[in-house]
Amino acid sequence: MKNRIIFCAAICLAILAVILLALLSPVSHRKQAKHDRKPPWADLSLYIQQPNSKANSRSNNMQLVPSPDSGIFVFRRMLTKGLENTSQIVGNAQGFIIPNEQFARSSFNIIYLSFDTPEYSGSLSVHAKHIGHENREEMTVVGGTGSFAFAQGIAIFLQTERQASVTDTCYHLKLQLQFPK
Repeated sequence: MKNRIIFCAAICLAILAVILLALLSPVSHRKQAKHDRKPPWADLSLYIQQPNSKANSRSNNMQLVPSPDSGIFVFRRMLTKGLENTSQIVGNAQGFIIPNEQFARSSFNIIYLSFDTPEYSGSLSVHAKHIGHENREEMTVVGGTGSFAFAQGIAIFLQTERQASVTDTCYHLKLQLQFPK
């Protein structure tokens, strides 16, 4: 009988020890709350500018085409890492913008950013809802392909000081992107 009591006491102490270790352990194995989880994100800083005619033989196809009567802008520019016109080209920016109050929510107002670098290969679509004539525009990233598949976020366009005319305007582009897991 004494052996059975010792055996039962040992089992009870072992079970109690396991329960206390699980509750008081410094390493928590609980799942993270859904609102605490954040998807992967990326911050990119690039420049949108007129191609250097010496660096790109297709520069005639990349002119800003403002229509003075309707205010429509059709453009194809290069994306560079730096402000200098000779900076490394990482892709292209092209779009069709109607900066008119009637077309503010138009699905035509999309800027396509395409990337072709060892780090990033793919494209982003930026919806230009509220185009004004300001030095700073904040737009919505509505999707992407390749390295940017299903990306969402914000694209901030800041007009730089370096410009000779409307067609030579250079923009600093800040992308704050979130990706689904």
